[in-house]
Amino acid sequence: MNIWIPDGMKDITVDRLAPRQRLLEALDEVIIAKKFDPGTPHRCGVESKLFGIGAESYTVGSNEFYMGYAASRQTALCLDAGHFHPTEVISDKISAAMLYVPRLLLHVSRPVRWDSDHVVLLDDETQAIASEIVRHNLFDRVHIGLDFFDASINRIAAWVIGTRNMKKALLRALLEPTDQLRQLEASGDYTARVWRYWKSKNPCRGRPSGKCIVSVTTRRQAVSGWKACGHMKKRF
Repeated sequence: MNIWIPDGMKDITVDRLAPRQRLLEALDEVIIAKKFDPGTPHRCGVESKLFGIGAESYTVGSNEFYMGYAASRQTALCLDAGHFHPTEVISDKISAAMLYVPRLLLHVSRPVRWDSDHVVLLDDETQAIASEIVRHNLFDRVHIGLDFFDASINRIAAWVIGTRNMKKALLRALLEPTDQLRQLEASGDYTARVWRYWKSKNPCRGRPSGKCIVSVTTRRQAVSGWKACGHMKKRF
């Protein structure tokens, strides 16, 4: 069960404490007093949001409120990719939250300037989320959910596209040479780290020898191997 309450104020708020006290008591009444049977698969999570329509100036269930609640009550914490400031990313919050809460629920989405919930793509943030889960072996503690409501595209197609992109991000993360990258980082060889990291993001395709067998068509001829890579570097 995930709890998100769109409660707040549109304009200047004088008393910010009282609504949060009431929310705290209400959550305790629902989550703590009920004492769900630990033997059941039922999990309780709480979800924050930066702002919403009609709650632009003050949101009762802020990130600090729910982070504190989840840590003190040991409930799951939900991180929604569209519920933070545009310059914030939830991939950076996963490792911090995992030190204090038992479980995370992720709402992987693609916010465009705000919580627009566009369909999930295989973009940098989706990959970063997947990498955090894999690098720290959090599969047993992180529950991945997809969150998109773009009505301009077919709903079934959106579901399939978003799911496949999330699975591709996890597969890429599983193929990353994480141990080698950690060793380079621990030794302070940041140059080799960045080189090895970007090399792993664009692996050569073809024979196991490591030589690139990619092919590109230029205006003059079709080329392959390292010559093709040279052409690609010049063109792009």
